[in-house]
Amino acid sequence: MNGPKILFTIPIFGGINVTNSIVNMWIVMAALVLASILLTRKLKVRNPSKRQLVLEKLITMLNKLVTDNMGEKYKGFAPYIGTLFAVSIFGSLSSLTTMRPYTADLSVILAWTTLTFLMIQINNIKNHGVLGWLKSFAQPVAFITPLNIISEIANPISMTFRHFGNIAAGIVITSLVYGGLAALSAAVLSWIPSEFLRTIPILQAGIPAFLSVYFDLFTSFLQAYILCMLTMVFIKSSGE
Repeated sequence: MNGPKILFTIPIFGGINVTNSIVNMWIVMAALVLASILLTRKLKVRNPSKRQLVLEKLITMLNKLVTDNMGEKYKGFAPYIGTLFAVSIFGSLSSLTTMRPYTADLSVILAWTTLTFLMIQINNIKNHGVLGWLKSFAQPVAFITPLNIISEIANPISMTFRHFGNIAAGIVITSLVYGGLAALSAAVLSWIPSEFLRTIPILQAGIPAFLSVYFDLFTSFLQAYILCMLTMVFIKSSGE
């Protein structure tokens, strides 16, 4: 609830703080890289293994998702969208292993959306040229140019706070419920003579598990999906 903790400091450039969010992200990225290497070994054209069939199905689903939402000419964005979804969903689900999800760190999500923002502007310039990109801020009439600029900058900011806010809120709410149930357990069991039994937070069983299903599973998948969908929509609209 107090934000990411500083684990150690790299003594360069005045000191670079390395938080548990950064370390957790390194762990997840290393696991994803290792999984990618293992899953893509010994691929066959004939008589593929079940592992390869599942992998090909996932790739087909990803390509279809991108082409359905962005069009065939944007199929090259499929690796980026797939990577964005993977680092988002596994980062959020890392909370199930008692790790602090790095998706609850504002700077992490802001870095992702900033990259998406740059891709949107580059795609706009690629399709319309520099002059066409500049003219787009003055559409449909020149006097709303400041509003168009604000709207363009607001897109990555809104994406950042939507994703970060939902994951961080889950951590805060779950922590408050855990603390409240512990206090309630102590009050309910205060009449028991045994001090050991009074310290057992029996009311913490059940309700936190239900909250974990919602915040750790449903919300994690939903926010990763929304982030990818908004990324595809904004990139595609920049080329129209």
